[in-house]
Amino acid sequence: MAKRYGGQHSPTGRRPGDTPRETVTAERLEVPSFKGRTPMRHGAKINMLFVLPVIALGATLFSFPPVTELAAELAGVAALFLGAWLTRDGVRAEDAFDERKVARRPAIPRKMFGSVATGLGTGLLVYGGAWVLPAAIGIGVIAAALHLVSFGLDPMRDKGLEGIDRHQTDRIARKIDEAERVLDEMSDAIRRARDRQLEGRVETFQTTVRQMFRQVEADPRDLTSARRYLGVYLQGARDATVQFADLYGRNRDPQIRSDYMDFLDDLENNFAKRTRAMLTDDRSNLDIEIEVLRERLNRENLHIEG
Repeated sequence: MAKRYGGQHSPTGRRPGDTPRETVTAERLEVPSFKGRTPMRHGAKINMLFVLPVIALGATLFSFPPVTELAAELAGVAALFLGAWLTRDGVRAEDAFDERKVARRPAIPRKMFGSVATGLGTGLLVYGGAWVLPAAIGIGVIAAALHLVSFGLDPMRDKGLEGIDRHQTDRIARKIDEAERVLDEMSDAIRRARDRQLEGRVETFQTTVRQMFRQVEADPRDLTSARRYLGVYLQGARDATVQFADLYGRNRDPQIRSDYMDFLDDLENNFAKRTRAMLTDDRSNLDIEIEVLRERLNRENLHIEG
């Protein structure tokens, strides 16, 4: 008579007569870690800006040049690293500027300074290798110009809304800047938990919060109703994230993790509802204005006909 195989390595995982073993099911990834992320603009070109000084540094060190030439070339490598770092921060600042409807221009034109640093570094490398000053200056100027053509200029003017005075525009920009700093602190805290899924979940929550930012920028009258969300609630989310990261980093308790995920779900739903309510209020105000204008036009028509 045929007998079903039930060895240790069978699908059932036990021998006949053994007590069933406890099975463990892997947790399903609920939120992809890349959700809400977009590729960085000029990402490949910025990476090349960091790769080139590394290549130049290796070529300088392994060629064993004289001391004076070594000093000039190391200074050029340092200037190239500085230019790459400034350019990367400048692109990030410009992207944040373009995303917002009300924003101040960057305090430091990082991309322009990055162009100067790139041209200076290239010129020092050429000068250290050939000791020909005109050639070094010419190639440095060309490198700086190519950098400007590739990455463009920094935003040079503040961006506001028509019909809003300067004081109100600054007040909105200042409030959004404070809220953005809170979100950055929240991101820094969750990284200490060393959990990619949690980092992605926090970024999804921040995307929902930034939708409220854009709504407030579109209609500054919503700032009053959103002040509590952009202040007390957002700071509470940051403080809870800091405490969670410290606690979860020590014991990795799955129950604490689950409670924190539920907390983010509830908070995100509240932010989304508040944003939808502000949109609904704007639509109601528009309907009222249209109705009032229609009545006035009807009165004018009746007066003319009379």
